Amino acid sequence: MSVTADQMELREADIQKHYAAALALLQGFDHAPRVAKARESAAVEKSSGIGTRRRFRSTTPGLVTRSTVRAEGVQLIARIEGDEGALVSPLQATVMNSLRRALAVAMAVAENYAEQVGLSDLKRANLEGGVAAGKKAEFSEMLTAEALISLYVFASATSFLLSSHASEVSVTLGEVEEVLTDNAPLALHGALWELDQDIADHAEDDAKLVATVMAHAEALMEKVAARAGSAGRLEAFTSANWKVEADDFAVHGFTPAAKGKASKLTMTFKKPNEVVGNHIAKYQSMKLAKMLMAYDFERRLNPFADLGGFIFTFMGDGAPGTGKTTLIQMMAGLISGYCETAGYPFRYQNLSTDNIDSYQGKSGQNAKAFINNIIDPSVIGFGTIDDIDQLAGKRGDRQSSAGQLEITAVLMESFAGANTVVRGNCTFGMFSNYPENVDDALRQRAGARFLVDGPQTREDYVDILALLMGKNHDIPLGEHDLFEAQAIQKAVAASFESHGKPHEEGLVKVFDAVQAQVGELDTIAKLGTYLKGIQEADERFTGRAIKNITDAVKVRAMDFELPDEWMEEPELFLFKDYDAKKGMISELRQPITVDMVIQEINRYADSEFRYADKSDEVAIDAMVRDYERTEVAKKRYLAGKA
Repeated sequence: MSVTADQMELREADIQKHYAAALALLQGFDHAPRVAKARESAAVEKSSGIGTRRRFRSTTPGLVTRSTVRAEGVQLIARIEGDEGALVSPLQATVMNSLRRALAVAMAVAENYAEQVGLSDLKRANLEGGVAAGKKAEFSEMLTAEALISLYVFASATSFLLSSHASEVSVTLGEVEEVLTDNAPLALHGALWELDQDIADHAEDDAKLVATVMAHAEALMEKVAARAGSAGRLEAFTSANWKVEADDFAVHGFTPAAKGKASKLTMTFKKPNEVVGNHIAKYQSMKLAKMLMAYDFERRLNPFADLGGFIFTFMGDGAPGTGKTTLIQMMAGLISGYCETAGYPFRYQNLSTDNIDSYQGKSGQNAKAFINNIIDPSVIGFGTIDDIDQLAGKRGDRQSSAGQLEITAVLMESFAGANTVVRGNCTFGMFSNYPENVDDALRQRAGARFLVDGPQTREDYVDILALLMGKNHDIPLGEHDLFEAQAIQKAVAASFESHGKPHEEGLVKVFDAVQAQVGELDTIAKLGTYLKGIQEADERFTGRAIKNITDAVKVRAMDFELPDEWMEEPELFLFKDYDAKKGMISELRQPITVDMVIQEINRYADSEFRYADKSDEVAIDAMVRDYERTEVAKKRYLAGKA
């Protein structure tokens, strides 16, 4: 990829001039830990001159409160090399070179930032005689910002450079503690000191060495990004983009960089005509698969997400055996095929019960890793959470384990949290046979609802029988137009029209009552009255529900399929620049109508009433069974006593 208009090239000369300083850091430096505690397992025999001098107590006023712990010599190259006399392995050499390169890139970005904001001038003034009193606070804030930038870019570059050398081996590290923000050199000392500790504890072989360094980098990025949220003087960094052409490495603020590496899919793909029934769910899945392909890798944004109408999260619910797995196979197959044609990296992953761990905090880490893997802006991603009612715990439910509640918290924060950024390169599908058992707040984070109701009509059942029977028989088809009922546009139009009036009994009462009060729902005021009536009938119908409905209406305004030839011949659309793609999509957009709004209100509210009714019935049935058991037990007790 070439450098785009909104990116600044980080010149190779500017990076390589920091190689000597980066190498010196890896060879050895002294560091007295301030926050973390040194581990006994990390003790290493130091070469002459490294950490051998006695530490003295300062007599300078104001410095007596500083740590007087003896500085420990950090020799990362010696740590990575391991046993004395052994040859350095290719993977060890790769780790050393990657760390040197990452340090040099971090120093170059920090230097660039310092020049832009005037920090370099303040540093020179500080060396020459001191910073002016009015500038001291600004100087301190800039040093903190530079330290955070150095740490983040170092961690991001390390993870990026080593990503192609990662294996299936994984290492679980605790939280990064030695994050120091006094200045950039001290910050890097703290990060490398803690990395040295982690390598000593976990890097038993080359595979674990790479896994340990990458795990440390990921943890460091997460900690620094959190710190950056409350730090000042970072606008010059977050508003600019840097590109290292030689590595194809990009710096986009506090967003992790990753190589666009696709995951190898082992899955039985289904074609759309092999999905019988589920007309709206199938239609929206097909549309969403094409929407994802409009993502612009240079701008890191999808025109659909920009214009409105992109489905970031959706909930597919239906009875067992109605085709949820088939729908996943169809959508994954479509996206995989489109990406293969365009040469885009595609990543699919399912969050399963294997990710629930008895170790405290591990379930949440697994869920976060799943989210980060899919939202990676360098790939097209599709993440699924099948049987989400078993994976994500319901808050307040005593049956939910700690691991399930951790997963719920991560999904809620990731799908609609304060830091959620929807770029339009990925989508998440939550599927359940029992959506009423999913936490209300998590369920409402599903922007779209796909009712997976399976075959419904006589024609649907004939189609699915003929499909599953295969061709190894001589039974005549009879009077039937095979798959005619699955003509998607015709079936979808009928499905949408059917939502002109509610389906659920509780919602029908609200709809009729509001219409009797205000008449035909043909204005914003009348529609708002209807929404208020729904809220009075179900207090869970909140502002988030209104947002989901308006998002669904915007999706309907985009109620068109991108032409198949645009997917088959990437030059017609996929390879065009962002503004051209946005213009082509805008021309296809349709006006929003009252009918669309009513249908989407009814579709969403029907699903909520359906969930509430099921949830109430389940709770009532459980209580009835408890009362019956209590009655029988009482009778037996009294009979035995008599």
